[in-house]
Amino acid sequence: MTAPRLYFVAAEASGDLLAREVIEAVKARQADVHISGIGGAEMASLGIVSPLDIAPLSVLGLLEGLKAYGTVVKLADVAADAIIADAPDAVILVDSWGFMLRVAQRVRARAPHIKLVKLIGPQVWATRPGRAKTLAETVDHLLCMHEIEAPFYEPFGLKTTVIGNPALSRHQWGNGEAFRATHGIPASAQVVLVLPGSRASEIKRVAPALVEAARIIKDSDPERTIVMAPAASVAAQFAESFPDVTEWATLSTNPAERYDAMAAADLALACSGTVTSELAMQGTPMIVAYKTGWVTWSLARGLLYKKRHITLLNIVSDDQEIVPEFVQTQQKPELIAARALQWLTDPEALADQRAEQQIALSRMKEGDRDAAEIAAEVILEEAGA
Repeated sequence: MTAPRLYFVAAEASGDLLAREVIEAVKARQADVHISGIGGAEMASLGIVSPLDIAPLSVLGLLEGLKAYGTVVKLADVAADAIIADAPDAVILVDSWGFMLRVAQRVRARAPHIKLVKLIGPQVWATRPGRAKTLAETVDHLLCMHEIEAPFYEPFGLKTTVIGNPALSRHQWGNGEAFRATHGIPASAQVVLVLPGSRASEIKRVAPALVEAARIIKDSDPERTIVMAPAASVAAQFAESFPDVTEWATLSTNPAERYDAMAAADLALACSGTVTSELAMQGTPMIVAYKTGWVTWSLARGLLYKKRHITLLNIVSDDQEIVPEFVQTQQKPELIAARALQWLTDPEALADQRAEQQIALSRMKEGDRDAAEIAAEVILEEAGA
C-alpha cells in the first residue's frame, strides 16, 4: 500500500497551531505519510512550504469580511489549484468557516474523489444552525470539539467525531518562575498579562481598551508589572500602534514563552478567543473584552447569536458569567481596570475566581485522549491508510 497523501489548510494563527499538532500526531502514527499544506509559521516549522500567504485571511466581522471578499475568493481559487495539483487522498480544512467552505466546494466540484475532513466546525449550537446542512453537503467528516455539536449534524448524515477542545489537550504547563527570571520581574511583584488578540481587527478595536486599562492598573501601583503579549501574527502591528508601551510595560512576543507568561500572571486581560481556555488551563484569573463592527454586532445579537455570553467558559456554565466580559459599549478601560483592581487588592477574590474557572474548565473536558491524537486517527482512516 502506498503512503497516504494529506493536505492541510489553515487560515489563521489558532488553526495553524492546531494543524501543526495534528500533523505531528499523524506522523507519530505513520511516519511515511506525505503532507503538504497551506498555513503559517507553525506549519512552516515542520518544513511545509505554503503556496500562499494566509495573513489576508485573518478577518472578522461582516464589513471586514465584505471588504476582503474578493481576496478570499481569489485565495480560495489558488488554494484549490494547489490542492488539485498535489493530488492528496484527503484534505483537512482547519476552522475558518467562510474560507474553508469555499475551498471545499471548489475541490469537491473538481475532484470529488478526494476526501474532505473539516477540523473544527462552525458554532452551530450558538449561531446559524443552518450551516450544519451546508457543511454536511460539502465534506465527508467533521471533527468537532464538543458533544453538544453532534446532534446538529445527525439529521444530515454527516460523520462526526468529537475530539475535545484542543486547548485542553496541550498539557503544556507554563513556568512562571522562569518567565519572571528571564524578564527581571521580582517574585513578589503582581503581574498583569495583557493578551490583545491575534487578528488585525482585534488590535484595532480591542487592544486600545486593554492597553489603557493596563495603564490605569499600573498607575494605581507602579510596583505592578504589566506584560503585553500580542500574538506573533500581529506583533508588528501592535508595536506600531502602541510605540511607547515598552516605557511602562514588558513586551513578550516570543511564542515559546506564551504559557510561561500566563503562569507568571496574577491576572490576565484578554481579547476573547481560544486564549481564554489556555488561561484557564494555566490557572490564571482573567477578564475578557471584545468589540467588533456595529453592523456585525447588530446582526449577531438580533438574528444570529443565541447566547448571552461569548466566552466558552461562560457558555458551558449554563450561559452564566464566570469570567467577566466587557463587550461593545461596555468595553471601556475604566470599567475593565476597576474590576481588575477589585481582584488585585483582594487575594481571596482572586483565589475564588481561579476556583470558579476550574469548575467551568472541567465542564469543557470531553475525555482523556488528546484532541490531536483522535483527529490523526480519523484522518488516516479517511485517507485509506
